[in-house]
This record gives sequence, structure tokens and C-alpha cells, in this order.
Amino acid sequence: MIGLGRFGCHLAGSLTQLDHEVLAIDHSQDTVQRWSEQLDRVVQADSTEEGALRQLGVADFRRVVVAIGASVEASVLTVLALAELGIPQIWARANSAKHAKILDSVGAHNVVFPEAETGERVAHLIVSKMLDFIEFGDDFAIAKVRVPEGLVGRRLRELPPADRYGVRVVGAKLPGERLHYAEPDTVLEKGSVLIVEGSIAQVQRFAALS
Repeated sequence: MIGLGRFGCHLAGSLTQLDHEVLAIDHSQDTVQRWSEQLDRVVQADSTEEGALRQLGVADFRRVVVAIGASVEASVLTVLALAELGIPQIWARANSAKHAKILDSVGAHNVVFPEAETGERVAHLIVSKMLDFIEFGDDFAIAKVRVPEGLVGRRLRELPPADRYGVRVVGAKLPGERLHYAEPDTVLEKGSVLIVEGSIAQVQRFAALS
């Protein structure tokens, strides 16, 4: 993990909780000291220098995330240095489409837009009744919604397509139970939460029923 801003720190912490070894690098000694007690391995180094990365053993990692957001130049030079080291998977954070294009051209394998993706997701939640929402591109989404009042007490097999607005119910969490795969005989009880998939418009229309 290179770059310990807000995004980098949250990502490093999440990877650590998933039992993955994380080497965190930042150019600021103050930042390194601040996070040294929360992350296993945190070091101060200039990530734009290939030699410095090699000395830290970065070349032995299969995946490296460049989470630098404050400096486009540092972000690009870091990705370039990682590409020179032959890292198999380089993930990089981009602030704009132009930034992403440059990162791609110098060797990034995956480019993410955390601010844009989060903003779009929150916008969907604000203007709809969805409890959670994930868009996968190509107009496909998965959402978490409450069971619509008109469907309470009915089994999934009894619901015609018109009642589902084209969505597919893939999971259900009944009151007091764990989330499980939805079955044709699943009874939609009041207070239940459903996981549904479909186009963005279909998911939004189904959520609006609740």
C-alpha cells in the first residue's frame, strides 16, 4: 500500500482485517508514525524511486496499491517505478479521467475512482428507498431493499414478474434470521430485507414499492 491518506489507510486496515500481509509506505514521517501502531509494517520512503522500493522488498509482492491522491506526479512516477519492478498487479487511485489514462499508459493494471464511485452510490441511496446499492456497469446492479408492503405474506414462487418489476430476488433476511439464498418457497414476512438484482431502473422501481 503506497500512500496513507484517508483512502489508503482505510484500505490497508481492511486488508489487514482480511488476514493479508500489508506493507504500507508513505513519504511523510509524521504520517508513518501516526499509523505505525495501527498497521503491522509502515515505513517512510520515496515511492517514486525504484531503488527505494526494491530495498523495501516491494518487488516480491504480487499486488501493490498506489493510493496517492494529493500529487498526480507522485502517483504516476510511483506506478512507473512499480511497472519497472515487474509487479504483476498494480492498482492505482485516479482523481480524473485524464489521470486514469496516464496511469494506464505507464503500467497500472486496475484504476479506481473512490470519490466518484462513493458519490454515485450515495446519490442512489439518497433519492431512493434502497438500503444499499452496488453498480457493476453495463446497467446492472444489486441492491438491498425492504420487502414491499404489498408482497408481505406471499411466497416468492407466487410473485408474477409484474410484482417484481423484472428484478431477481437472490437473497432474503427474515426477522431474527441470518441472510440466506432466496428459495421459491421463501415467505416474505413483514420487516424482511431482500437482496435483488437487475438493471438500475428495475431495482429502483422495485425499491420504490417498499
